[in-house]
Amino acid sequence: MSSEKIRCGWCGTDPLYVKYHDEEWGVPVKDDETMFEFLLLETFQAGLSWITILRKRENFRKAFDNFDYKKIAKYDQAKIDSLLQDEGIIRNKLKVTSAVTNAKAFMEIQKEFGSFTEYIWKFVNHKPIKNFWETHKDAQATSAESDALSKDLKKRGFKFVGSTVVYAHMQATGMVNDHIEDCFRFLEV
Repeated sequence: MSSEKIRCGWCGTDPLYVKYHDEEWGVPVKDDETMFEFLLLETFQAGLSWITILRKRENFRKAFDNFDYKKIAKYDQAKIDSLLQDEGIIRNKLKVTSAVTNAKAFMEIQKEFGSFTEYIWKFVNHKPIKNFWETHKDAQATSAESDALSKDLKKRGFKFVGSTVVYAHMQATGMVNDHIEDCFRFLEV
């Protein structure tokens, strides 16, 4: 009998992907700092593969002041221009400027709800949605909850928060458990 752990097929065998799958993906996030980090990374991921973002994650961390949304909200044009020259990140002007816009909107939500985490978790009634998939290919790309959250975030001024991006964010932060049923993490998160 093999002692090899069964994982979701999307992570393959890349050590970085496996580590992310085993330690982070689907673990409920309840602090604003981590929530913002994932939100920033997910918005940069739009149209790209997640492994591309994971490989650049530490570069993003350095470039964006350790994902400090209070600092990012104050970025001026000189800082934005320097980010657009940083080969270690995704140098998309709309995505870089959206990081600043989203940091400001993030703080507005904090003012209104006490924390961003309180706001975002109410879209799943403060409890992770547990789906039951046989293979990762069965998982959906959006949901009614991601549609509603995406619409509300856009109304509040966020950019690059379509329903697919939002659903990926919900998966990453444990608002949705989309580990396949046979995955060793399915019952752990």
